[in-house]
Amino acid sequence: MKRLFRENGGGVSFESFMDQSLHDQSSGYYSRSISTVGGRGDFTTTAEISPALAAAVASWAAAAMKSNGCRTLIELGPGSGKLAEQVWRHLPMTTRWRSRHLLVESSPNLQNVQKNRRGLGHARWHRTVEQALSDCDGRACLYSNEFFDAFPVRIFEKSADNWQELYVGVNGQGLIAESLRPVAVLPDSTVWRVPFTAGQRVEVHQSVQTWLEKLMASWRGGAMLGIDYGAEAHQLYQRRPKGTIRAYLAHQRIEGAGIYQNIGLQDLTADVNFSDLMAWSESFVGVQQLQTQAGFLSPFADHESPGDRHAIDPAGAGGAFQVWQCTRSAHH
Repeated sequence: MKRLFRENGGGVSFESFMDQSLHDQSSGYYSRSISTVGGRGDFTTTAEISPALAAAVASWAAAAMKSNGCRTLIELGPGSGKLAEQVWRHLPMTTRWRSRHLLVESSPNLQNVQKNRRGLGHARWHRTVEQALSDCDGRACLYSNEFFDAFPVRIFEKSADNWQELYVGVNGQGLIAESLRPVAVLPDSTVWRVPFTAGQRVEVHQSVQTWLEKLMASWRGGAMLGIDYGAEAHQLYQRRPKGTIRAYLAHQRIEGAGIYQNIGLQDLTADVNFSDLMAWSESFVGVQQLQTQAGFLSPFADHESPGDRHAIDPAGAGGAFQVWQCTRSAHH
């Protein structure tokens, strides 16, 4: 990180700082520090606690693969591998016989965790989605759970008459400090349509937009499902004047100055603006659908299961997580 600051005159955009903190090959959290997801990791996903999630994703996958004729199912960022294992188990036997299961995982540590799961002996691994799509001639159904939130964000703060971008550098005491800089051109985002008061901070996942554009160049047809915490643009920052960026370390949520401590040793994440996901994908895909996790999981939930009850609680995870679905036909 010190080298990054030196090479950029002492200050870098928050996006560069977050990217280095999470994904640097030698010092990033996902490359070096993360060992697993769940009780022994720094955070837990719905896949670790709710049996309904795998059943719901498998039902979607079976229907999507049948309707578009895809024979390949791809999971993006499988984490501990539990969701991948359980989704495959829930698929109809006839679907499993004629299908392939590819897992896209950039973290060497997590890939090792996944490969040690007995129920994933059938799977194949790739480091990028482009490699996975090349392995199946570009036709596949893709799904993910808490994937987009791991992408670095640009952060902006509203002033009286414009927006400024957040940069971070090292101050005279050797501590990481924030500064705001003018922005020549704002990135493409639906968030600018929302009226905010001065001082409001917002995040833009421009890195996700770039990823989607690269994906569409390789993805020839199929369907995609993405589950993540977030909301549409007009709801995302209600009672959140400092934005949604935070860190997780040993299941502790860390905000404010704490996100600049334990660099490379803690997760950094921000809520997903689903209005952006849908707007960025509009010209590339066909039908898009957005619903709450509660609505997606409810038909499969066991109300006697604490994990399922947590996952479908509309005042908790059931409302905080959204499920985005889209289709892509060969003519796109």
